[in-house]
Amino acid sequence: MRLFIALDIPLEIRQRIETFMKSICNFAPDARWVRPESLHVTLKFIGEKDTESVEAIKEACASIKINSFELSFRGYGFFPTAKAARVLWVGIESGPELAALAQKVDAATMSVGIPKEEHPYTPHLTLARAGRDSGAPKSQKTDGPNKRFQTLQEKLAARPAPDFGTMTAREFFLYESRTMRGRSHYTKIAQFALSS
Repeated sequence: MRLFIALDIPLEIRQRIETFMKSICNFAPDARWVRPESLHVTLKFIGEKDTESVEAIKEACASIKINSFELSFRGYGFFPTAKAARVLWVGIESGPELAALAQKVDAATMSVGIPKEEHPYTPHLTLARAGRDSGAPKSQKTDGPNKRFQTLQEKLAARPAPDFGTMTAREFFLYESRTMRGRSHYTKIAQFALSS
């Protein structure tokens, strides 16, 4: 099973992001745009694990204690840089709680044999990818000037920064990712409540 841990996004925020995407996708027709229903705030990518590991991950995540918190979705940017843009993303603003939750998830999953994250936590929502490369924010050897987002960047520069709303994170989820007909489909397989 291919697994990751993430926060889900409320329908009203998802719909605002979908409206935004529909209004701009024609400016980058060669990009691969994500399906709005697949948007989530990744806390930890795990990868392929067997059923036994899934149970251990569930137990580890159930032990995490942290209070619910707010996060806002606003603005946009490009990874790794505007000139070598590989990914269009929406920004996520939160207090220290979001990063603290990601660290607790990392520590809990490390206790059951999953490698520790090597890079600092960079919360964002990926909206589109220009090409087949990874959506990782860090620069890669293959990065270079990329004009696939150039028209989109010009159009976005003339608009005010979007604000998609604020949510309260009250739980996080263990997801399974399956590829069907060339697309990823995500299924929640466990839920973990945050303290109120």
